[in-house]
Parts: sequence; structure tokens; C-alpha cells
Amino acid sequence: MEFNKVLQMIQKEHKLSQEEVAEKLGVSRQAVAKWESGIAYPDLDNLICLSELFCVTIDYLVKKDRDCSNQNPKRDSIEQKELAKFLVEAKQNTYAGKAPEEEKSMRLGSHDYLYSKGNFLYIDSYVGGESFAGEEVVYYEYNPIWAMNYTGRTLSDLFSGDFLKEALLHVTDATPFRGPNIYRKDRYVYHNKVSGELSWFHGKEEIYCEDILVFECIYHGGKIR
Repeated sequence: MEFNKVLQMIQKEHKLSQEEVAEKLGVSRQAVAKWESGIAYPDLDNLICLSELFCVTIDYLVKKDRDCSNQNPKRDSIEQKELAKFLVEAKQNTYAGKAPEEEKSMRLGSHDYLYSKGNFLYIDSYVGGESFAGEEVVYYEYNPIWAMNYTGRTLSDLFSGDFLKEALLHVTDATPFRGPNIYRKDRYVYHNKVSGELSWFHGKEEIYCEDILVFECIYHGGKIR
């Protein structure tokens, strides 16, 4: 991961704006903006200040292969139950829980959600609306350990986004990917079929309104090593 991406991620984790980082380092907001965009790179003095501000090493900030598979034994030792529990909590406190999006998009035109607890960080980023595609990533100590890609579309004006979010709130530790196998309310029925487990899986979800298919989404992913 490039330095500018790491900087953006750590700033979000610490909930610091460009202005706040600039003030703490004694530089201009434009300088921080250039670091974030990859146009410019901080000098050694500012790298030291950044490492102290975010409590990480300079090596972590500048090392491009920080996420290689054999570089983080702590990441490999994370139990599946711990990861599944965090995923459920993260999903229930972001899109499904009607949490506000991040004010600053991580990609052009993207909708982004972020949730952190302890050493875990969850980022959900998608583009589109009626037809959409996105990715969820879980980081442990800023190293990616799990990811899921998804793409879907609405097929009718009968689709209810509120019903989808309500169904997704019922995600379980056993299958912490989307929603439950089945969820019903009023005229709507949510179906979800998944094969595999947390380390490697694929699935599809559908929503019906009075036997009319109004929404579909396919997804797949697994652990990153």
C-alpha cells in the first residue's frame, strides 16, 4: 500500500481532518492534501512527526510491502470467531444501521463507511446506486486480513432500501457476509444463499415483493494472506 493511502486510512481511524493534522505538525493544509493525493511526500522531519502523532513506526508509514503475507504473525493468529464477531458488529454499525457516510470519499464518486474497534478497522466502499459495486475490507493493525467484493442492482420500483438494511441487521456470526438465510416482513422476503466459510466463500441474495424479484446482489471473498 502506498504512503498516501496509509495516511488517509490512519487519519480516518484517528478522526483527524487535514486541517487538524496540519495544525499538529505545523504545516499548511495544502501540504497535507498533497501528501494524501500522492502529489508530494513529507520530508524526514514530518515523517517523524506523523509517526509520533499516529503512534506508528516510520517503517510502517513508508514500507510498501507492509501487507505481505509473512510480515505480520499477529494477523495470521487471529481466530475466525474474533473476526466474525467484529464483522457482525461493523456491519450493524455502518450501512445496515443507517450510519452516516464518511464526509470525504476515498475514491471518486464512492460512498464510504468506516468502523473501528480495538486493533480492527472495517471499511465499506461502493459506487453506484440502482446498479452498484463495492468492496468491504477488514484490517488488523492496519494490515488487510479479509475482503469481500459485491455487485448488485434494483429491478423494480417496489424495492425498499429500508427493508434491505433491516434484513442485513440480522447478519450472524456463522455467516457474517450479508443477511440471514431468510427474512420476512409485510410484503417483502429476503433470501440469501452462501457457499463456503469465512476464509473463502461466494453467495447471492435476493429480495422479493409479493413474488416479484425486486433486488439481487452477488458477493464473494475470503481471508487475505
